[in-house]
Amino acid sequence: MKALRALSRIAAAAGAVLATVWASLAAYWSDIPGQTGRTALAAGIVLAAVLIFAGIRRRAVAYAVFAAALAGFVLWWAAIPASGVRDWQRDVAVLPFAQVQGDMVTVHNIRNFAYTTETDYQPGYYDRTFDLTTLDSVDLIAVYWMGDAIAHVMVSFGFGGRDYLCLSIETRKEVGEDYSSIRGFFKQYELTYVVADERDLIRLRTGYRNPPEDVYIYRTRMTPENARLFFMEYMKEINRLHETPEFYNTLTTNCTTNVVQHLRAFGGKARYNWKILLSGYAPRYAYEMGALDDTLPFEALRAAGHVNGKAASAGNGDDFSARIREGLPGVPPLASRAASGR
Repeated sequence: MKALRALSRIAAAAGAVLATVWASLAAYWSDIPGQTGRTALAAGIVLAAVLIFAGIRRRAVAYAVFAAALAGFVLWWAAIPASGVRDWQRDVAVLPFAQVQGDMVTVHNIRNFAYTTETDYQPGYYDRTFDLTTLDSVDLIAVYWMGDAIAHVMVSFGFGGRDYLCLSIETRKEVGEDYSSIRGFFKQYELTYVVADERDLIRLRTGYRNPPEDVYIYRTRMTPENARLFFMEYMKEINRLHETPEFYNTLTTNCTTNVVQHLRAFGGKARYNWKILLSGYAPRYAYEMGALDDTLPFEALRAAGHVNGKAASAGNGDDFSARIREGLPGVPPLASRAASGR
């Protein structure tokens, strides 16, 4: 019994410490103008927590006061609004949006930059109308730059085996901002959906980032009906974000959790688990769920889906998307697609 009480006290104390650390960081990275004011509030939170537990002898009362103060802070912090008006970096300055008329969807502001380096580029955008009745494939794209556990996940929709529209869920950073996964917990970045030509999103990562990132493409087994539902969930979200800004969150609102959210919106089987949180394992999770081509063991499928060399060879050609998919398991060969008129 004494051991149980000791453990409960340790757990409560650890919880109070973690809550204080979180609140102080949230205050420091809040929207209060000026670093001095934010630093003072962060320090004040730590001092208040110390005074509560040092000055109130009855432990239960101390925890009750601490919980009330924390709840007040959380309510204030939760009310900090996201913004659509900031000095955005050029690569995320223009938001996409879609217009839907029956089976025809016109996507505006599809990004297709001409890169010299990762940071030196000529911005370019175009609009395109897609016929949902020709949407016949969904590809999962995983991008690695720091080991197997972490990846950036993108989704590409194929229309008639020729046209592909790639969507990347990212942070909408301001000029001068760098990405930090820690800061991503604290309303530091707005959320954006980059809707782009694959020659932009994939070539940026394989050819212009230094060092290059490893890009893998997996053909999913999604039916055309579910592919259309999935696509429309993305379109709804880009239209919503166009009108109502939202914050990115490293844990809950990111490039993998939002994909799962869109899948579940129309009854998809995807579930949240550690392989989603450690996004590098998301393709393996999709394979285990039966969502990817299973004619090969996963490691062989992964090797076949590595497209860096193909992307370099394809360059900026109009057939870029077709060429990087040559030999990809589950994708019909170019000759058979040409013969069928696809």
